[in-house]
Amino acid sequence: MAFENLGERLNGIFKKLRGKGRLNEKDIQEAMREVRLALLEADVSYKVVREFCAAATERCKGADVLESLTPGQMVVKIVREQLIGLMGGEPSAGGSSAAKIQLSSRPPTVVMLAGLQGAGKTTNGAKLAGYFKRQGKRPLLVACDVYRPAAIKQLQVVGAQLGVPVYEEGQGDPVKIAQNAVEHAQKHGNDMVFLDTAGRLHIDEELMDELGRIKEAVRPHEILLAVDAMTGQDAVNAAQAFNESLGIDGILLTKLDGDARGGAALSARAVTGKPVKFCGVGEKLDQIEPFYPERMANRILGMGDMLTLIEKAEQAIDQKKAEQLEKNLRAGRFTLNDFLDQMGQLRGMGSMQDVMGMLPGMDKHALKNAKFDERSMNRMEAIVLSMTPKERENPSILNSSRKRRVAAGSGTRVEEINRLLKQFEMMKALAKQMAGGKVPKNLRGLLG
Repeated sequence: MAFENLGERLNGIFKKLRGKGRLNEKDIQEAMREVRLALLEADVSYKVVREFCAAATERCKGADVLESLTPGQMVVKIVREQLIGLMGGEPSAGGSSAAKIQLSSRPPTVVMLAGLQGAGKTTNGAKLAGYFKRQGKRPLLVACDVYRPAAIKQLQVVGAQLGVPVYEEGQGDPVKIAQNAVEHAQKHGNDMVFLDTAGRLHIDEELMDELGRIKEAVRPHEILLAVDAMTGQDAVNAAQAFNESLGIDGILLTKLDGDARGGAALSARAVTGKPVKFCGVGEKLDQIEPFYPERMANRILGMGDMLTLIEKAEQAIDQKKAEQLEKNLRAGRFTLNDFLDQMGQLRGMGSMQDVMGMLPGMDKHALKNAKFDERSMNRMEAIVLSMTPKERENPSILNSSRKRRVAAGSGTRVEEINRLLKQFEMMKALAKQMAGGKVPKNLRGLLG
């Protein structure tokens, strides 16, 4: 994940500060020199780093830090607030907010997607359309890239997977295609239009002229620039050039899940003055989310991201199934079908490594080396699905011969079936206690 190395470096610096009872100006200068190096290694632009460290140093030299009983924590607080400001947010007591796409009061809202070739514009633009479809909108994807081989086909494929219609006219005039698409949306009730424009390997006058003509013709409500988090300073330079020539409204940060240093995210907003509005956080078509500066700062500093974790849980959990499970628990019933549903909803939240990484206090280094066997869930699912409905409702009837049959049907061993049943019994006992309002002893510490 992007920012991983930056987070480790910063936490190492803060660990040294926390070990000191009092800080003097020399301590702060040394710490800020380390912060400067960490940001430069993360590929944040030199100008941005210089301004960031100057502002942070000035604040850290204040009496509230030097005279504080916990000066190390005060420095962490200041650096966190500076990071939030750098990424475009304002620290707030009541949570965090993301920069939003401004929806038109007279649909359709037209969103123009721009960016260099290879930045992930087409895929992430489609992801964005899918995101708004899940919010109850009726988006339309428009193929305005008539030059790149298979660009139209790519958009049609991802559009079909997301259930989002695609408007295309083949290798026509991109300006005319954009105009016709907006008219099509008005006639067919599409309240959002996403224009997938052409990219180039580098910025040139011809590209900017075409984008300018599309902008003039359809007057988009939002122009989002797709920026590849993995390309470092090249991405920042491209963002600056696009903003000066075209005038962008925000940034769509792509490939944030890659092994990137992440400096593009920290620099792009500072250089263009335009906010990062969304970020692609994985390869799956639903892995896109609003960019929250506060939450990202918390992740970088190892403070977790409980709000995003809760939102993922809300999206993954089927409300009707949750209500039925609650009724079952109150009646003292918990079956392997319930167990299977819970596993499926947990998987819907993403990889276990990502989910665990959002918990506050998690050791990122330990998580990096930890091996989560995602395939074990597949085996557990296969075992339960190989049982008869009667066996799932009442697993106590699973004798030796039944277990051998289930093992053969699921391609597993009897030992794995026994292990699954043991886990199920533990979960059943826990569910029974929770339904009765009792908190098990081993959970009391976690629940306060």
